[in-house]
Amino acid sequence: MARKKIIAGNWKMNMTPSEAVELINTLKPLVETDEADVVFCVPAIDIIPALEAAKGSNIQIGAENMYFEEKGAYTGEISPAMLTDVGVKYVIIGHSERREYFAETNETVNKKVLKAFEHGITPIVCCGETLTQREQGVTMDFIRQQVKIAFLGVTAEQAKTAVIAYEPIWAIGTGKTATTEQAQEVCGGIRKCIAEIYDEATAEAIRIQYGGSVNAKTAPELFVQPDIDGGLVGGAALKPDFGKIVNWK
Repeated sequence: MARKKIIAGNWKMNMTPSEAVELINTLKPLVETDEADVVFCVPAIDIIPALEAAKGSNIQIGAENMYFEEKGAYTGEISPAMLTDVGVKYVIIGHSERREYFAETNETVNKKVLKAFEHGITPIVCCGETLTQREQGVTMDFIRQQVKIAFLGVTAEQAKTAVIAYEPIWAIGTGKTATTEQAQEVCGGIRKCIAEIYDEATAEAIRIQYGGSVNAKTAPELFVQPDIDGGLVGGAALKPDFGKIVNWK
């Protein structure tokens, strides 16, 4: 069975609650499709107004992060139960910006992935290499390590429902995009890695996105690649152009 595309917007630290509602109302008619799952991952304060604004549309609302404990003395954090209580179905885990600025590690990513599955939230697990790592030829070694640790203790049945987002760090917000060949090569390598951890059936089921300066021009050639099942979109997700990415065919 063909994998359904998943196209997610990562809003990062953008959009006040009122701006979020306005943007969703603008994008609703532009992102209508049965061909792909459409997810907006929004800042925590925007989640509830975004869910309200998206009602009756095909837009699903996700979070940009969550903590791996149920509750407690973790000032400023958001628990998985808080997300599920309002109807959040997806959460981005281990984005390179979280790793770089907020000291997230492969181990904390793994804890969050396990906790997301425990609560029935689909994790969008991020991985990607720096420019130095690519130039040194260790891209796949580094990404395999990220993936293998992220999925430690995750069952095959759970893994089949996960989403992995490959984002070369050197292409995030820089305007540089990996070539289609580079993106497909790494996404194919990730699928092989999942097959090694689990089996072919799991590898065939899991959805792998490409992210990193995805826009309306680059989306069509990226999304036809055999191992690229959609995109995790940054800046372009905040503009009407996002509709062209979603309806890329």
